[in-house]
Amino acid sequence: MKNEVKKMDSSIDFGVLSHKDIAQIHQATLELLGNTGVEVQEEEARNLLASAGATIQGTRARINSDLIDWAISNAPKSVTIYRRDGKPGVVLEGGKTFFGTGSDCPNILDPYTGERRRFTTADVATAARIVDALPNIDFLMSMGIAQDNPPAVSDIYQFREMILNTQKPIVFTAHNKTGMEQIIRIAEIACGGAKHFNERPSICLYAEPVSPLQHIEIVLKKLLLAAERKIPVVYTPGIMAGGTAPITLAGTLVVSNAEILSGLVIHQLKQPGAPFISGGVITILDMKSTNFSYGAPEFNLMGAAYSQIGQYYGLPVYGTAGCSDSKILDQQAAIEATMSCLAMCLSGSNLVHDVGYLEYGLTASYEMLAMTNEIIGMVRRFTRGIEVNKETLALEAIDRVGPGGNFLADDHTLEHFRSELWFPEFLDRENRNAWENKGNKTLADKLNEKVRDIIEHYQSKQVPNQAKTEIDKIIQALNG
Repeated sequence: MKNEVKKMDSSIDFGVLSHKDIAQIHQATLELLGNTGVEVQEEEARNLLASAGATIQGTRARINSDLIDWAISNAPKSVTIYRRDGKPGVVLEGGKTFFGTGSDCPNILDPYTGERRRFTTADVATAARIVDALPNIDFLMSMGIAQDNPPAVSDIYQFREMILNTQKPIVFTAHNKTGMEQIIRIAEIACGGAKHFNERPSICLYAEPVSPLQHIEIVLKKLLLAAERKIPVVYTPGIMAGGTAPITLAGTLVVSNAEILSGLVIHQLKQPGAPFISGGVITILDMKSTNFSYGAPEFNLMGAAYSQIGQYYGLPVYGTAGCSDSKILDQQAAIEATMSCLAMCLSGSNLVHDVGYLEYGLTASYEMLAMTNEIIGMVRRFTRGIEVNKETLALEAIDRVGPGGNFLADDHTLEHFRSELWFPEFLDRENRNAWENKGNKTLADKLNEKVRDIIEHYQSKQVPNQAKTEIDKIIQALNG
């Protein structure tokens, strides 16, 4: 395995691990998988491993390094998730970074009452339309867990609202293989048929091992189906240093990496070359609150570190950012969201989720989503860096204006200011009189106005009526 990390799309060289560090983590992962192994609680997956030379004892699988290298070499180095209309949505490769929401908040901060209440199916539709409207949010997850439908099939109800209310790529969760099959069928209908969907899949499965070191049956069945259908899959630990992994960050990275790579081996044995996205939701167990921290600096460190590890393998990487431990949209939320977005962009993580999350993933906020849309714009401008060439060095313009002159009306300024400068939508740069004349609005005020305006007026491009009718028949059948 090569020991060189290559960054292809970031203008700023950034890394939290050295090449030697990454090689050590890789070697420790190989030793863990070969000696300790992982639990594989699904028969087909165990049979695939055994036939490829892994050692199986009961449900414990020990995987040799040659098999791991084989799986890495077979996995695609670039994964595209398309839009519903068939256009490329996110192209996951190199250091390209895309941002989207998460999937599992039980609560929402209501934008009209400010109340923290249970997330509903209507909220899934609202989140989808807000994502569709915000230019720096690139993909959709449901944002919350809809709790007003039968729990056994709530994932299918959620997906209906997602696919009907955005054109952007969708990362979905499914309760089980049966639900996943129904979701795939809905996606096929919405995209214009199975052939079109198979050529340009607009959805990506989100699935998790159970830390530490367990691949459970219900998850593996979904992983295998994704491989069989060549539907992109994110396979990511949700792991806590000091809880479900060692307290040391390096040890946590080793356990995470072992879970990801062993999942990759199973996935590639089912269908070599099927699209797989590595990475993890890797943080700490806060030793004071025992919470899964979304604001700790270690959270950002490990996310950036795994971006480098994924690049070492040449695999697309899943990350986490735009979220906070704060309970409301406040200064803490802004600080933590900015830090995480910057870390993910600088490190080149590809598919970055959980934008808009508060309270360590327990509460969603549309205003937080809109604020982070602005943060992402700032971060993208920063990481784009400074372009240096004959035109940008501007010697002709400098000579033309001369000492004591003014560049405001020069043609060079008019030609370049839109591409060179970033313009905020919500952050205030006006003088105090102008700010007071517009009502002394805070950032929170403006974000709430924006969210309400989208909710009340924005319409995404609709699925054709015939397709919607077919989708609704699937939903109606869930009720018997």
